[in-house]
Amino acid sequence: MNSGDAADGATPLIGPAAPPAEDTPDPGPAEDGTGSVPGPLTHSLVWATWALFAGLGLMLAGAGLFATVVGVRAELAGFPTLTIGLVSAGYYLGFTLGSRLALTALGQVGHIRVFAALASILGAAILTTGMIVHPVAWIALRVVAGACLAGQYVVAESWLNQIVNNENRGRVLSIYSLTTVVAYGVGQLSIAVIDPTTLTAFGLATVLISLAVAPVALSEDAAPPMTTTPERMPLRELYSIVPTGVVTSLMVGLAHGSFLGLSAVYATRSGLDREAIALFIAMPTVGGLLVQVPISSASDDIDRRAVGALAALTAAGGALLLLVAGPDMWLGYVAMAVIGGTSYPLYSISGAYTNDWVPTAKLTAAASQLVIVYGVGAFVGPFLASIVMGSVGASGFVWTAMLVHATIGGYLVVRFLQHRSPLRAKPWNEVALAGRVFVIPATVVGTGRRIVRPRNRRVPLVGEDATGQIDIPAQRPS
Repeated sequence: MNSGDAADGATPLIGPAAPPAEDTPDPGPAEDGTGSVPGPLTHSLVWATWALFAGLGLMLAGAGLFATVVGVRAELAGFPTLTIGLVSAGYYLGFTLGSRLALTALGQVGHIRVFAALASILGAAILTTGMIVHPVAWIALRVVAGACLAGQYVVAESWLNQIVNNENRGRVLSIYSLTTVVAYGVGQLSIAVIDPTTLTAFGLATVLISLAVAPVALSEDAAPPMTTTPERMPLRELYSIVPTGVVTSLMVGLAHGSFLGLSAVYATRSGLDREAIALFIAMPTVGGLLVQVPISSASDDIDRRAVGALAALTAAGGALLLLVAGPDMWLGYVAMAVIGGTSYPLYSISGAYTNDWVPTAKLTAAASQLVIVYGVGAFVGPFLASIVMGSVGASGFVWTAMLVHATIGGYLVVRFLQHRSPLRAKPWNEVALAGRVFVIPATVVGTGRRIVRPRNRRVPLVGEDATGQIDIPAQRPS
């Protein structure tokens, strides 16, 4: 069994050192066995994170408005399709730079100072973009904006991963993802009442970015982790531990980069007016609001790969519906909600799956590497979508979304079949309703594998039943 097999076929490991696969997973550094980091939480997880979520919400609202204004303004200014793709790609190029810089800064000055500094630079970049309407300037400024936002993601994910454990990581990261998605969508929706051809649109985005610093800097209840120099984790090492998480993050970046980067361009070229464009590009946020938390929560109870595969294939189906219905029909809006609702959770699922395997001391370094990998995929995504759109027209945007999400789903299905682990992470009576929904399709996949290659039909259940050495069928329990 190679390292990839070990990563995807055994029980996830959390702790400062990875024990042999047959050992009981290390709960982490806490002496009480909860897996949480002792010390930072003075009240509760809610009080320890509300300021971070509030700051991120304001910042992502400004970023969503900024990204939408840039897309619509570039199209109205007559930028060529490839140039618009370069502007969008520049943002994600900044991801690969900002993640590393933020990781270094975290070990030197701490979470709050890094958050405030990056917000200041981001606000300046946004306002300058509105003052200089030129492709070259926009590409450079989008790189700066991408670097700042990538750094903020590293700050947030490092903050959260150090105060959660395996039992609540999926849920907490889903709330984090939902906060970013909803806030970003609110910013996008603002284009309905803001003229993208004026400097006011960029100024409002800058105001929101500036306000984001206040809750993080002033809250006495916020409890960021202690400032330490994080351990390094080369990408090769991370891949050797959990290849599925790395590859999935790359492909999710590809999907999100093409989908988010060119959705406004697609809507504009399809002839929608400003109000319709705002509603169209906000529908993915509506979908995320409805199903983001249930899907991500299900990944705490069910094999995360199975949940991610079903979500990605559903997003591909939503893209097919959009291709058939078109953007100007109500079915087109429903399709966008389906795509967003099932695609947005994929990053939190891949991140949670990766962090299940990474030693606690390297969680920050792993988060940084995942942002870089995601950024590389998101950098390529707008290029891919713009090339396809240039070849087949505006529908190339939809074709790209459909094919990329189908590839993600297919890859996760293959990994699930290649490296089986118990489908359920908890006893059946502890699995939430959202998790039970995923048991049936995942069990069908597993059953198909056993038909092709017979194997032992009984596997140990991880959890309380495992302590009693009780085996259960690797199928849906009665």
